[in-house]
Amino acid sequence: MANIISDETMEYVGILAKLELAGDEKEAARRDMGRMLDYIDKLRVLDTEEVEPMSHVFAVQNVFREDIVTNGDRREEILKNAPGTKDGMFMVPRTFE
Repeated sequence: MANIISDETMEYVGILAKLELAGDEKEAARRDMGRMLDYIDKLRVLDTEEVEPMSHVFAVQNVFREDIVTNGDRREEILKNAPGTKDGMFMVPRTFE
């Protein structure tokens, strides 16, 4: 598989990865990419006909709960600490004109 990696492919991968590789570095990268592609070819031999596709390694499912309000309306209690209030809201000094 390594012999199908052309110079143009190596240049393109270098551009995508934002790498400037010297001649010997390109050859080393080409060999590494070839080994990766060879490994992927080995995986294609495996029989996966009976294997169910999955999106996660672990079984993941949503956990739903009832949306129940537990703290209630404490507006009056909270507004007691405000420096000023108006129409049930905090009143603060202007920060710009």
